[in-house]
Amino acid sequence: MKNKKILNDPVYGFVGIPYGIIFNLVEHPYFQRLRRIKQTSLTHLVYPGALHTRFHHALGALHLMQQAIEVLRSKDVHITQEEAEGVCIAILLHDIGHGPFSHTLEHTLMQVTHEDLSLYFMEELNEAFQGRLELAMSIFKDEYPKHFLHQLVSGQLDMDRMDYLNRDSFFTGVHEGVIGYDRIIKMLAVRDGELVVEEKGIYSIEKFLIARRIMYWQVYLHKTVLSAEQMMIVALNRAKDLVKQGEAVEAPPALSFFLNGAPTAADFEENRSALLQRFTALDDYDVMTAFKYWQHHSDKVLAYLSQCLINRRLFRLEFSYEPFDAAYLDRVKQAVLDWSELDLSALDYLFIQGEEANAAYRKSKDEIKILRKNGQVRPMSESTDYDIQSKAVRKHYICYPKIKF
Repeated sequence: MKNKKILNDPVYGFVGIPYGIIFNLVEHPYFQRLRRIKQTSLTHLVYPGALHTRFHHALGALHLMQQAIEVLRSKDVHITQEEAEGVCIAILLHDIGHGPFSHTLEHTLMQVTHEDLSLYFMEELNEAFQGRLELAMSIFKDEYPKHFLHQLVSGQLDMDRMDYLNRDSFFTGVHEGVIGYDRIIKMLAVRDGELVVEEKGIYSIEKFLIARRIMYWQVYLHKTVLSAEQMMIVALNRAKDLVKQGEAVEAPPALSFFLNGAPTAADFEENRSALLQRFTALDDYDVMTAFKYWQHHSDKVLAYLSQCLINRRLFRLEFSYEPFDAAYLDRVKQAVLDWSELDLSALDYLFIQGEEANAAYRKSKDEIKILRKNGQVRPMSESTDYDIQSKAVRKHYICYPKIKF
């Protein structure tokens, strides 16, 4: 009897979804919503092929988790069938709490992290499936005694990172992000309840860390991608501000609810089921439909930002390793005001300032552990023949319309 649903994934080829609760979770409307949430937000405005979704990513991470379980079992790591199912459910649902355009709008439409929302979804689904998700939630929250299972879901070498780097590099065409995921997984082992990597896999780990750093600056924090994402945030903030002022702002019903107020974690704790129903009705399509409406709004700022996003007329973004000179900032702000012929309040939406940071490797939390041939386990930072870049690279940025001044 066939015990798996076979799908053809463009990254890995044929992948299997086990029948039973895992397949039933994939079929659930909460999970199917992920088909309407882009994995890399507005990255497709720079890399046109990056139109893959959270649905693709979750299934890819599930596929890699199944491989990791098989490898660890072959090395005599005891993983029961119940634990295997639990960790597969945890990785399948690890991103189910993402809202429209993934990370971009995480703190704009609601004041709850996607990790917390994922857990609320698991709690809701656990009730629907008569308690079958208890173990998965325990692993997800790192409350289960076998810590290595949580590390496979959320750690420096988790199946989430393994898939998104591989998948995002595939769909963007940025080959610098390609990693040897298959070799890394084959090098995984467990010692004293912790996930470790056999020493012969160390160079694959180094390449993984370098690829992740490159992908952040070349893709996720590409200045044009960052410009588009910041424009989307300020456009929605403008719409929310107009709603607060009592002005009519037409939008799809699913989005209108969140324009009228951003739910907090306390709201979800108090009214979880009703708010999750509201949240699951919201996806990328609602947001883009709203921008199509708002192109013709009477508010000049909202109309302008919406037209820019729909037609890809994106703001200029300047990066700097040092804080910008105050005189230069004043000059740019004045130029924006002169060009827009609007009052000072318009700068909140037409001039954006911030900073981004990224580190190739973080020593501060749950270091990657290397299993040496003599049986000793050492942190990655003590196991390489070059200094891993653990210091965060920080860049300041300003973002504003492409005007001459």
